Amino acid sequence: MSYPKFSTAEIARRGKDFYEKNLRANVETAGNLGKIISINIETGEYEIGNNLVETSLLLRAKQADAALWGERIGFDAVYAIGGTLVRTVL
Repeated sequence: MSYPKFSTAEIARRGKDFYEKNLRANVETAGNLGKIISINIETGEYEIGNNLVETSLLLRAKQADAALWGERIGFDAVYAIGGTLVRTVL
């Protein structure tokens, strides 16, 4: 699905920026570490769950054409292939 309003790079920039400025300090709790957060970059709505599909579907139920950014809470990547995830420092 394409998002004519935003490029992939712009979605990533806005999502990361919103997470860092508005959510990180509140969602990086012991109970959320390692979970996935999906953020609607236009509205700021977000969902936290166990996988990217789950969180994305919950947000798309509210706005089908939402531009979404996903992140693994407390780590530098959502998935690691052939390696390990690196814990970020708050």
